[in-house]
Amino acid sequence: MLDQIHWLAAVTVLGVLEQAYFFLQVIYARRLFGISPPKISGPPEFERIFRAQVNSSEYFPIFLALLWQAGLFFHQGLAAALGLLYLYARYCYFMGYKASSSERLAPIYFSAGVLWILIAMSALGILHFFLSHYVGLNVLQFLRA
Repeated sequence: MLDQIHWLAAVTVLGVLEQAYFFLQVIYARRLFGISPPKISGPPEFERIFRAQVNSSEYFPIFLALLWQAGLFFHQGLAAALGLLYLYARYCYFMGYKASSSERLAPIYFSAGVLWILIAMSALGILHFFLSHYVGLNVLQFLRA
């Protein structure tokens, strides 16, 4: 079983570490700009870092669910590779947003595209499972014929 999920687990750990890095960036920015919790407003530089972290945190559960569904029902290697692309895009998003709000746009569109691909993989994999398991229709054999 573990040989079927090890890449997904590795990408998950990397994602958690990335989230921790984003959290630390907010802590450092709070210290730099003298903004104590629970305040969330301050100079634009702080607000961009804070928003980048919050936005990334909001999408993280969606990413994890899609990563694991696509990996379990479609293909672990492809899902893990797309997961790495997503994490890289999120890092670029964070760093871009930290620099300027306009520099976040290309990475956010790219990461959204990766999520849509993971959605498609998940849906196709789950559909294939239901059709083969409950209806007895193996779509892959049908397509090969």
